[in-house]
Amino acid sequence: MQKTDQKRLYKIAFGLSIFTILYNLVEGLIATYLGYEDENLTLFGFGADSFIEMISGFGIAHMIFRIQRNPNSNRDDFERTALRITGYAFYTLVIGLLMTSIYNIWIGHQPKTTFWGIVISLISIAVMWALMYSKTKVGRLLNSQAMLADVECTRICIYMSVVLLVASGIYELVHLPYIDSAGTLALAYLSFKEGKECFEKANNDTYCSGEH
Repeated sequence: MQKTDQKRLYKIAFGLSIFTILYNLVEGLIATYLGYEDENLTLFGFGADSFIEMISGFGIAHMIFRIQRNPNSNRDDFERTALRITGYAFYTLVIGLLMTSIYNIWIGHQPKTTFWGIVISLISIAVMWALMYSKTKVGRLLNSQAMLADVECTRICIYMSVVLLVASGIYELVHLPYIDSAGTLALAYLSFKEGKECFEKANNDTYCSGEH
């Protein structure tokens, strides 16, 4: 691969990471606001997760910049710190989601509506699917396992969007009790997995360089 083509691909990869950060910021603001207004815990938790994904995105952007300068380098202190902060944030979110969902089950709470959960989840699935496709293509062209590993984070975001869609859709159609809390518990499980993965990455150098 020519250096000009490689440089262009790195610019695309960096641009995708910046777009991911900005998208998660907007999604987080809208989802948490509407989740709070509609008393939809799954949507609120989904929005809180978007803010954490935004923090993670800064680490990814830094990683791409590092690999471009030195393809054989290992994770630096900035990336490890970003991963640990993200991991702690996910674990904090898990605790909050578990406690709130159990409380909602205890009092029999139900959301006012889950309409916006359906809308936001459908948009998120479309955007994240496009991002996953683009990141995979660029990662393969650059032969970078580190970039391809980032695709798995995007895949989990799609899973979370599907959870939000299913929980919101079922409630909006049949008003099934506790489905909002069930969706929240599913988000908590996926958040725990992401947090665990962040700490695993922070503590080793697997898939951290641009080598295939």
